Amino acid sequence: MTRTYPSPFLTPLSVALLLLLNAAPATAQRRGRDPHLAYAFPAGCQRGTESEIVVGGQHLKDATEIYLEGEDVDIEIIGWYRPLSRGEYTNLRMKIQETKEALIAEREAAGQIGEPTDEEVMEAAGVTEEQRKEMEIYRQRDRDPKRQPNEQLEEQVTLRLVVAKQAEPGKRELRFLTDGAISNPIWLHIGRWHEVKENEPNDRVFDADDAVDALPVVINGQIMPGDTDRFAFEATKGSKLVIDVAARDVIPFLADAVPGWFQAIVRLTDSAGNEVSYADSFHYRQDPVLYFEVPRDDRYTIEIRDTLYRGREDFVYRITLGEIPFVTSVFPLGASVDSEVTLLLNGWNLTDTQLPIKTMSRKQYRPTRWYTSQQSSGVSIRFPVQIDYWQEVFDEEPNDNYENAQTIKTPVTVNGRIDQAGDEDIFRIAGGGRLVAEVHARRLGSPVDSILRITDETGQEIAFNDDHKDITQALQTHHADSHLSVALPAGSNYFLHLSDAQRKGGPDFSYRLSLRAPQADFELRVVPASIIARAGQVVPITVFVMRRDGFAEDIAMRLINAPEGFLLGGSLIPGSVDKIRMTLTVPKDASEAPVALEMEGVARRRSRSRSEIVRPAIPAENMMQAFIWYHLVTVENWNVIVNGRPGAKLPFSVAMPRASLQLPRGGDYLLKAIPASQNIKPDDFHVELSEPPAGLSASILTDPSGAFGIKITTEEEEIEPGLRGNLIFSVYKEETPKPTEQEPEPKPRRTDYGYLPAIPFEVAVRKTSR
Repeated sequence: MTRTYPSPFLTPLSVALLLLLNAAPATAQRRGRDPHLAYAFPAGCQRGTESEIVVGGQHLKDATEIYLEGEDVDIEIIGWYRPLSRGEYTNLRMKIQETKEALIAEREAAGQIGEPTDEEVMEAAGVTEEQRKEMEIYRQRDRDPKRQPNEQLEEQVTLRLVVAKQAEPGKRELRFLTDGAISNPIWLHIGRWHEVKENEPNDRVFDADDAVDALPVVINGQIMPGDTDRFAFEATKGSKLVIDVAARDVIPFLADAVPGWFQAIVRLTDSAGNEVSYADSFHYRQDPVLYFEVPRDDRYTIEIRDTLYRGREDFVYRITLGEIPFVTSVFPLGASVDSEVTLLLNGWNLTDTQLPIKTMSRKQYRPTRWYTSQQSSGVSIRFPVQIDYWQEVFDEEPNDNYENAQTIKTPVTVNGRIDQAGDEDIFRIAGGGRLVAEVHARRLGSPVDSILRITDETGQEIAFNDDHKDITQALQTHHADSHLSVALPAGSNYFLHLSDAQRKGGPDFSYRLSLRAPQADFELRVVPASIIARAGQVVPITVFVMRRDGFAEDIAMRLINAPEGFLLGGSLIPGSVDKIRMTLTVPKDASEAPVALEMEGVARRRSRSRSEIVRPAIPAENMMQAFIWYHLVTVENWNVIVNGRPGAKLPFSVAMPRASLQLPRGGDYLLKAIPASQNIKPDDFHVELSEPPAGLSASILTDPSGAFGIKITTEEEEIEPGLRGNLIFSVYKEETPKPTEQEPEPKPRRTDYGYLPAIPFEVAVRKTSR
């Protein structure tokens, strides 16, 4: 359910400006000043309580509403703040100095002795007490040599959250809405345990009055440059404590920081200052986790910092401390459809370590399903289970050499473990066609860093793979699962070797090894995951295709049970592309709340049956990591809000073709335009292609009779023959105002009217004469 709340910052003047802004033609998304959310602190709240949370970011003052995923949480905006910029501080300082000099000159002229007091200068300059405080804050920040100002973190909005007792624990998407855009999401955590917030300074060992009072507890904090936070607590002998740090789990990627996230380190010391435990990660996961069995009654201290002593407002963390259940691994990591399996849970403070499950039927098939284990403490633990179609077997030890290699027949999925350091599991398989071998381990939460090798009966290696990148796994930066494809001639046996690249092993080192013939398939992502558009407007969207096992078929996209008025333009994805822009036309009537759209892609298999593959288009945010890498991080809903004010009416439309435009290679194509009224003057308007491929351009072409169209030009030297895709035209007008004394050489002013629906095209293979 969506809950939205008005902002208290809209004055009559700002409302008038917003109305004026919305009366003018404009594009659907104003990307230059979209609200950007950088962090929330604290990053969560216990259910059944009330909390104030500061959200930092940029362009937040114009937020008119808030969207929070889920039920049972009420939100209210109670404050907005932005510190002085360098220019504002400089202007105030100059104003104060000029006022002081003027007062001194007046006194000298009057024969008075002595300089004016600071209070007299401030009063004469009209500087308020609030401005003086802001100047002092600026001075303190400017004096900190470790601090790096970042305009993306400047603004702060304070929210009041009221969370009901029955609220479902877990992460929820939070977004800000302005009149013309929806922000990126950040995640708020609804927790089940008592929460506290750090009180600076806390870079020393806490005194008794500052200690954490009771466990379990969630500690919320921020790491600033060079900062180390410390929290003390009392623990009794025999307690089995888990210290679970969430840093990347709070903010997955930082666009302008290396390595692109807050890399936390956590230490535990006793009352004498001795280190008793330490972690900088948990297996391959970047967020550290500690398990500590308390040897004696004592006062212990948790220390947390960044590994490189970096820090700023968005280095936010949540530490969960207490005798809480924690799952370190699940075995097996998956099962076949329509089967019953008992999962074995390994971890700390678990009271129920076996969970019988029944998987879904073939008609309900999904590649991954989440299951819940209810512990006797009342805490539920959730984890993913992979679901496959084919036969499942378990690895049978010993199977670490050719003599005792386990014989298996394909297609099959092997559920196994790397039982100890240096272990290698070997499987005997018969040749006879192309084989795909794929490991699922890291993608399912296992620490295994797999290596796959295939050898023949003489020991000769014929195939090898260490890491295989799976871009559907957006939060993984080390793609450690292996994947290889090889042709194995019939008549011989072959041996598949699976081991850990770091020669590690243990009860947590589970894997799933699938052996099958190539199975062409694909996954889809749609960006942006949130859209605000004026009624009736056309909005560009981007669909990404992740192809598997040589899949190269066209994919037809379609909306699923969409409300009337939503239409896709350019909905066919050619088999030769992995990314395409298309358009979404929104209804002519406003929506009272975000509409959660769904979209899917349909393709045909290359087989005699020509059966269909249907896959959902999952909404995603295209997040940047460390200045350069982009990751398609999936989110819960594809949200669209249709603004009540109608969009600018396009001055013309085009005659939409029944099939794709057949563009000449090295020539021109004329697309007929249909004016919206008889008063349209085509010479007043321009078109440009939105993100076109190299070698394509467009312009308005008119003839003496007044008819006009869009001329599409292809350059033979630059255009790729046989290229397929979509053309998205934006329409605009440029007018140069008359010169005035204040502006003798005025610059042209541009008025945007929006986009035309996407039009499919194909470039001829051969050159066409002009």
